[in-house]
Amino acid sequence: MELIVAVYGDWGIGKDGTQPIALSADRKFFREMTRGAMVIAGRRTVEDFPGQKPLPGRENVVLTGSGREFPGFQVCRTPEQVLALAAQSPRAMVIGGGSVYRQMLPWCDTAYVTKLNVTPASDTFFPDLDQDSDWELEGELQSGEEAGIAYRMLRYRRVGKTE
Repeated sequence: MELIVAVYGDWGIGKDGTQPIALSADRKFFREMTRGAMVIAGRRTVEDFPGQKPLPGRENVVLTGSGREFPGFQVCRTPEQVLALAAQSPRAMVIGGGSVYRQMLPWCDTAYVTKLNVTPASDTFFPDLDQDSDWELEGELQSGEEAGIAYRMLRYRRVGKTE
């Protein structure tokens, strides 16, 4: 399983259930990387989707214990249910938020991380993979600047795991 995340300078990923700063280059990268994949999100992330609608061109899964139904989404109540679904998919990507990243990270072997060179106030954080001996930076996929904010799109691999 893979994951994709945009982080700020302090590995923050959001505040009050949304991204304080989002770049169009990162949104485009996200669309390209997740197209055709199963995407796994939590309730708060889905609530932040435009119109709370499923992302087109993807199999949409929501991991939530809320008991709520989400039209167009396969609802899973446990990480084990997500893992069973992901095993049937050619490509499964965890897309957030913080709680879902924490729950699913042990089963991920690849992380696509867009690092934004800015540090807005965040109340949700992603683990710092640069400081985690289980992960190594495999390479930079793209870099640039948008709206005065430098960014780098990176790929990390879990040490000792292969595709």
